[in-house]
Amino acid sequence: MKKNSFIEGAVVATAGIVIVKIIGLLYVIPFNMIIGEQGGALYGYAYNIYMLFLSISSAGFPFAISKLTSEYNALGYKKAVKDTYKIATNIILIISVLIFLILFVFAPEIAKLIIGNVENTSTYDDVSFVIRMVSFAILVVPFLSVTKGFLQGHKYISPTSISQVIEQIVRVIVILAGSFIALKVFNADMKTAIGIAVSGAFFGGIFAYIYLKIKIKKSKILPKTVKKDKVDITKKEIVQKIIMYSIPFIIISLIYNLYNTVDMILVSRTMNDILKMPETVTASVVSIFTTWGVKLNNILLAVTTGLTTSLIPNIVSSYTKGNMKDVNSKFNKALQCVLLIIVPSTLFLSLLVEPIWTLFYGTSTYGPIVYKVFVFAALFGGLYSIVVNTLQGLNKYKLVIISVLIGLILNTVLDVPFMLLMHNLGYDVSYGAILAAVVGYTVSIIISLVSLHRKYNFSFTDTKKRLPNYILSWLVFEIVIIIMKWIIPTDMSGRLIQIPILIIFGIISFGIYFVMNYFNGNLQSLFNIKKRGKK
Repeated sequence: MKKNSFIEGAVVATAGIVIVKIIGLLYVIPFNMIIGEQGGALYGYAYNIYMLFLSISSAGFPFAISKLTSEYNALGYKKAVKDTYKIATNIILIISVLIFLILFVFAPEIAKLIIGNVENTSTYDDVSFVIRMVSFAILVVPFLSVTKGFLQGHKYISPTSISQVIEQIVRVIVILAGSFIALKVFNADMKTAIGIAVSGAFFGGIFAYIYLKIKIKKSKILPKTVKKDKVDITKKEIVQKIIMYSIPFIIISLIYNLYNTVDMILVSRTMNDILKMPETVTASVVSIFTTWGVKLNNILLAVTTGLTTSLIPNIVSSYTKGNMKDVNSKFNKALQCVLLIIVPSTLFLSLLVEPIWTLFYGTSTYGPIVYKVFVFAALFGGLYSIVVNTLQGLNKYKLVIISVLIGLILNTVLDVPFMLLMHNLGYDVSYGAILAAVVGYTVSIIISLVSLHRKYNFSFTDTKKRLPNYILSWLVFEIVIIIMKWIIPTDMSGRLIQIPILIIFGIISFGIYFVMNYFNGNLQSLFNIKKRGKK
């Protein structure tokens, strides 16, 4: 097993993320055909609760283990390295078992909290069942996270990236094959099919974990016996460091996952309990928030993930050297990447929601209506992610926790009033929850930007100076798509016909957009491109 240099590690890690995102995007097409919108809601109920509790059990541990392992390796403390992995494994065992028991035992209560009052009591049983099925993954995936952190601390990036791909492939195979066989071969009910599908997280984790353990055994980085270190690092000291390094990331990850969980619960309960909408309508809308819309939003978030993967190490490096001018410059570049790439991509997904939704999921009553607005939550969430990760790179964990917590509280408080307001104004009720999330993200972003300006004298002059050019190019981009929609029909029902339609729209609209940004200087500024004829 070969150690990776910084550049190699960055390339391998990014490639792994891209492959996982592509697989995660493509599998939803056949999965939607198998289970439909109602099954998607049931899947989303379980998976969002799983992700919330997973953030408690494993978020922050990979970072803590990676940092401690790297630190002790640099000092030559081999025994401390071994003790760190053993102690982390024991801690995660206790946490995982406790969370598994909470999910398994209290699944009925969690189901009632999510969906509120419904006439069909079997709905509670269905949600409880799938939560219990996914809870078994908590017994495996946190161990996988700790092992990834341990290998990353030794600069073995390739195995961790490969394990991500293995985990995703196995998970998708179980999801698709399991749900198809259950529904189409054995004629089982939807509850059973979704239960098998969510268990894909367990099997994916198992296969990836076995792969990493084999790699560790072959590399011999965990020898059976090691000599005593020159300096005795006590187990208590290791535990304290793991907790100290992990807690900020656990809190931040927990709050981030609570955005989706809070929206899922409040949308469901508002539509069921207050507005008394049919359960089928509620399930269709919730499925967009938890499953189908989220998968499409991952297109945008993949770009954000790539940005932060490259941005954060560079910011940390410049910050460590005390070069705040370079940190400021890189942060502005990241903001401009969002303006250049993610904003038009968001507009494209919103304006062409009908053919995009039909391509991935077929015809739907509520899908295009909800998603054309829901996609903007991904835009603000992506920008929020870049700002928050920058603050983490500057070790401003307290500020991050305060800003994201205020945003979450605002989102929670405004969700129901905004939904009722939108309903009374004649708009889709889901728009209120989306607006509440955007307000929460925006407030968190503003608090962070103001703090960066006051604490580190960050300047956003370069970004503000180029903003009018970006706005003009966005307007032209929108106008081009609107004009093309008058010429080229986008309401065809077949899936395959959507592919050439979207290709034509994409080539023309983005072609004009990037030509504009070349001539107005935005591309040159961002990527240091020299205009022809200039030196």
